[in-house]
Amino acid sequence: MKVDHKRELDAYRARAGEFRVIDVPALQYVMVDGRGDPNTSQEYADALAALYPVSYTLKFASRKQLDRDYVVMPLEALWWAEDMASFTSARDKSRWKWTAMILAPDWITGEFFDAAVAEVRRKGVPDTLDAVRLETLCEGTCVQTLHVGAYDDEAAVLAVMHDEFIPGAGFAMTGRHHEIYLSDPRRVEPKKLRTILRQPVRPV
Repeated sequence: MKVDHKRELDAYRARAGEFRVIDVPALQYVMVDGRGDPNTSQEYADALAALYPVSYTLKFASRKQLDRDYVVMPLEALWWAEDMASFTSARDKSRWKWTAMILAPDWITGEFFDAAVAEVRRKGVPDTLDAVRLETLCEGTCVQTLHVGAYDDEAAVLAVMHDEFIPGAGFAMTGRHHEIYLSDPRRVEPKKLRTILRQPVRPV
């Protein structure tokens, strides 16, 4: 049976117009770090060109060698900047730093990951493969919601999350802004894009 973590994990459920406090378990991801505007940065394009081959190689190897099949998860990213206004009022993407990532099941070990990277390297792509790593992310308590619409229209939702809901619920922001891209922008028009917006928090 093919495992679909989007259906099994509560951390991948969100509704538009609803801010929800959730407890996100420790999850491991295939990750690549970088900085700059994701719309224009070659570094971001190169990161995705490394993430996807490794993630699909892991899936096929898991199915063949371990008899454990799963759905490759959607692209996710952590975003941060020295000034959080870069995400809300300013939206200055050139100042953004990011970690692009795709979830890997907990049965994927470091040794299994290294073998997948080696397999991708044998095929000659991509140049950024050395930057790819397998790492566990522990976010804990988070606030999240679903944004439906263009990525550039997230600012108003984030402003409410950061400035109203989080302090009003007795929390302060901690950790990095997290986005989960449920839609493929190559196939879905901007106004219909579905993106989970998540912010780790701590009690005040």
